[in-house]
Amino acid sequence: MSPVVDVPLNTAIADLDEGLRGLLRADLRRHGFDGVEISFDAPSREWSGKLTGPAVNLFLYDLREARDRATSTPEPRAGALVAPPLRLALTYAVTAWTKAVEDEHRLLSQVLGILFSHTRLPDDLLGERSGGVRGPIETAVGRPREDKADFWNAVGGQYKASIDYVVQIAVESGTSFERGPEVRTRTIRMRQSDGRATSVEELHGLGGTIRDPHGEPVAHAWVALPDLGAWAATDLAGRFRLARVGAGTHRVLVRTLGGEEADATVTVPGAGVDVVVGPPGARKRRRSAA
Repeated sequence: MSPVVDVPLNTAIADLDEGLRGLLRADLRRHGFDGVEISFDAPSREWSGKLTGPAVNLFLYDLREARDRATSTPEPRAGALVAPPLRLALTYAVTAWTKAVEDEHRLLSQVLGILFSHTRLPDDLLGERSGGVRGPIETAVGRPREDKADFWNAVGGQYKASIDYVVQIAVESGTSFERGPEVRTRTIRMRQSDGRATSVEELHGLGGTIRDPHGEPVAHAWVALPDLGAWAATDLAGRFRLARVGAGTHRVLVRTLGGEEADATVTVPGAGVDVVVGPPGARKRRRSAA
């Protein structure tokens, strides 16, 4: 398989920032915290010196692969193989900024409550901006990845209590894989010798695909040739293969994990068989190929 690279537009981190800003603003406003600035700048002395009102700072200080969720297996999609997404863990240092320490602690408490409550961010958080982000976005209020005194020295700010907020996202890959021609049939010649006489028996390999009415591959379906007592299961791309099939016309039965059924006939040797399975009870809705 040769790779094809088509890098999609990716604004994942910026889109996530805007989504978090909207989430915090809406929830804070609902509890009477009006006019709170949501910032993603480094919380340096220079930045804090320009504040004119209450603020919540989410500084992205760590970005790394979420290795516990990483996979290297390509995923079947629309009949092709696509490289798996890159799973990232983004860690924000979250701080609250007000003139009075009592107000600061009150604001920080409310922010903690909001972040802790959303272990999974709303599906519509990114709205139209979800460029590059795939699937659900999970979060956690976690322990810091480094000593916070070192953190404040690095950003040039004054030490403050902060919350570490970890967001896990999956970023789409722009790499897919082209397949070579699929091998669907194979012939095996077996010779049996009984002294003087020699006979040749030809057995064939048979392959095909199982799809639903929308053209999507059906994984883990059972494919059987009942007259021969042979069966196989489909892979994630909906493909199956049977070995040692005799020449002739055979009946093919298909049953999915969800109970959908279909049948077809196939001529061996031939081009293989492709079957479409419909909902349970729709056994006669089928498509077959010689």
